[in-house]
Amino acid sequence: MWELKGWIKQQESNMLGLIETLVNIDSGSYIKEGIDKVGNVLSGEYAKIGFETEVHEQQKLGNNLLIRHPEAVNPEILLIAHMDTVFGEGTVAGRPFSREGDYAYGPGVIDMKASHATTLYALKALMESGSEAFKNVELVLNTDEEIGSIASRELIEQVAKTKKYALILEPAQNGNLVSERKGGGKYFLKVHGKSAHAGIEPENGISAIEELARKILKLHALTDWEKGINVNVGLISGGTSVNTIAPFATAAIDVRIETWEDGDTVDLAIKEICSYSEIPGTRLELTGNITRPAWNLTAEAEALIAIITEEGQKIGLELLHEKSGGGSDANLTSFAEIPSIDGLGPVGADAHQESEYLYIPSLAERTLLLANVIERLSSK
Repeated sequence: MWELKGWIKQQESNMLGLIETLVNIDSGSYIKEGIDKVGNVLSGEYAKIGFETEVHEQQKLGNNLLIRHPEAVNPEILLIAHMDTVFGEGTVAGRPFSREGDYAYGPGVIDMKASHATTLYALKALMESGSEAFKNVELVLNTDEEIGSIASRELIEQVAKTKKYALILEPAQNGNLVSERKGGGKYFLKVHGKSAHAGIEPENGISAIEELARKILKLHALTDWEKGINVNVGLISGGTSVNTIAPFATAAIDVRIETWEDGDTVDLAIKEICSYSEIPGTRLELTGNITRPAWNLTAEAEALIAIITEEGQKIGLELLHEKSGGGSDANLTSFAEIPSIDGLGPVGADAHQESEYLYIPSLAERTLLLANVIERLSSK
């Protein structure tokens, strides 16, 4: 589909316009109004090219979207892109979309709002070329990937089980495809103690913070670098004032694992650590679990990689593939035994940071790559 290269390049400014619109909407995982606004923009864009959107409503999180063409009959390819970011309300006001030369900046610009533009325009390119391959795809645009896809997992797995391939549009942060990812989970620990004046009657208090501190040391000790197990207490809070014995404390715990078996082991260890108090009088509440199974490379996925790399070579891209420590929705589709490849979005870096950026020249080439891959998989 070399003839499409020029057409796609001409759409770069339109793609950037869409990206700017999406970036300038605060859509952190817990900002339902913002995520639904992003969803409305995207469903509107797909409606313009004849696609229909099925809205899966949620009360607290953003609504998940299932998108396909009305003439699609048993589509074989699942495309997944998330609409949420890690950034809180008000981030856009402080640093909206901006551009400097070949680079674009803003919250979520590479993870993964630019991917929505390349995905949309890849399907437009197929329609422009006269190909029928756009009828062979179904899209899930989910709203909670950054917090583990807990609410969207059922939808993803339900759609995936009827597919032959899953293409995940996470960014190519160094240009490479992603063929494996660590699994992981999130846990939340609440510790209840008893307040007391720290100067007048400290002996009548029971410090929830002290109890939490002891648990943090034990939790971090579960980390095993050689096995690829990492347990990280990334957020803590507690207490009411500096001169009060802390009546409560909380911690958010992130877990990364290489295998499903390690996930079971770590899950049991965390639950054991948090099953008892070390400071008499404190009480612990633990919630959470392993939410993403580890994704390991399979022979079927290797065959899919071979097709994608061949299509890359045709347009001058030398694509490698690698393992990532971060999780994605590919963990879920691969667990459903669907050949899955990730990192098919545009190129950029510094995801989840203020310096996050998109490399603009990659928009056209990654759009063309995705269109060619969809066409190739649809002709098999």
